[in-house]
Amino acid sequence: MNLNTARVFVRDLAAARRFYAEGLGLALRAHDVARGYCVFDAGNVELVVEAVPADAPAEDQALVGRFTGLSFLVPSVHVAHQDMVRRGIAFTAAPERQFWGGTLATFRDPDGN
Repeated sequence: MNLNTARVFVRDLAAARRFYAEGLGLALRAHDVARGYCVFDAGNVELVVEAVPADAPAEDQALVGRFTGLSFLVPSVHVAHQDMVRRGIAFTAAPERQFWGGTLATFRDPDGN
């Protein structure tokens, strides 16, 4: 079994599209504004960004802005961090070595994911 797709829910699809394409540098594979989604090439996994309409039920609204926990493998987290900062990504935590041996840096998309 291989992970194929990860989904992130947003309110502003246009802002999310700019963030994931321009800010993170992911290639846009498909999008449909009328149906409220964008699909990005994220290596071996597709990242699907889906809009939640303002009039959606509360349980759907709760999908936006929650902790998502996606991890991106990059050659150098420090170089990627600096590059993303130059592109306007606001980090909630700078690169930091973790007890398990890896290094993490965390950020949020425009909807708080």
